[in-house]
Amino acid sequence: MAWVVLVVGGLFEVVWAFAMKHSHGFTRIVPSTIAVAGVVLSLALLSWSMRSLPLGTAYMVWTGIGAIGAFAVGILVLGEPANAMRLIAALLILSGLVMMKLATP
Repeated sequence: MAWVVLVVGGLFEVVWAFAMKHSHGFTRIVPSTIAVAGVVLSLALLSWSMRSLPLGTAYMVWTGIGAIGAFAVGILVLGEPANAMRLIAALLILSGLVMMKLATP
């Protein structure tokens, strides 16, 4: 169950990052509110998952999901570039996440 909670927390990290991008420096109320709520939910879920997962594993997976998710949203939604070097870097992050999951009981 902790892994599911951790993944959901990582997804909320993507939500707040996307909302923060649209808040224009926290000058727009709706995206700013979504960003703050997303941060709070994301951190709360990370904290809950750390009850049973090791600190390093939980934090790495949480930040990795946020990083890969924000990267994907940037490409798919915001039209950011998807060149070979960026895609390889994202693949390396993803492979690290999978290895961390496999190495943790």
